[in-house]
Amino acid sequence: MGNESRRLLLLLIFLLTVQLRVISVIGICEHSFNDGNKLYNFSLASPLPKFPHGILSEDGFYKVAGNETVLWFQLCGGMLFNHDPPRCAQCSECGGPSRCGTECSALAARNAGGYHVCSTLGHASSTNVSILDKQNPFKGVIVRMSSSGKDPSCSLSVSIICDSNGAQGPDSVEKLGTCDYATTLRHPSGCATIISIGGKGFGWFGTLLIIIICLFGAYLLAGTVYRYFFLGVHGIEAVPNLDLWASLPHRTQIFFSSLVRQFSGPSTSHRNSYLPVNS
Repeated sequence: MGNESRRLLLLLIFLLTVQLRVISVIGICEHSFNDGNKLYNFSLASPLPKFPHGILSEDGFYKVAGNETVLWFQLCGGMLFNHDPPRCAQCSECGGPSRCGTECSALAARNAGGYHVCSTLGHASSTNVSILDKQNPFKGVIVRMSSSGKDPSCSLSVSIICDSNGAQGPDSVEKLGTCDYATTLRHPSGCATIISIGGKGFGWFGTLLIIIICLFGAYLLAGTVYRYFFLGVHGIEAVPNLDLWASLPHRTQIFFSSLVRQFSGPSTSHRNSYLPVNS
């Protein structure tokens, strides 16, 4: 029993760790934008039919080269390298030369005298998501990562263009400053979802109805549990006030029938039962 308890405890700790990591990734990669009566929601790490990891690269990293610079980055998380790892002379903020790229989310390498010198551009903890075009929220979002080490001005901005047909890129690098870079890719995860529309929700009546239904369900559940465990009533009879609920259809039919008779007036057969008296 001791070994089984330890194994169960380790399994629970592992599952909780995975869950917390997934929740943190999703939290970093979520953004909402309110535009009048519409609320646009972006969840970049949420799985899609053709992209089970959302915007995250299944290779563990994105790579793009241009202007004598090579960028490695992973959106919404840290980079993992099963192949083609960065090889840099300096990588102190991102894993060191032997594990370069494994402790940051964005890295830039430039050729200096025949070897590459790397600069950390960002970490997952410093990721910020914003709307690409507030006039057109469906266009996509910008994911900006920044570093907090020796070069606080270093950053990488990735424009994610909404493309419901598939993923493409990145295929170019733009240098915005001394240590600031930008690139673009197209992906279905960059498409917004409207999760709330003002004036077309449940309203006060719908909300009240939902509350009543929930209270009624809680009453039935609590009453059934009490009658089953404390009163020893088993079967369908454990439902409280069963006779009342069973008679509701008949009572409803009688109620509506009386309303119909009230508003339609005397029936034809009733009028015909009173025949005029011949003088």
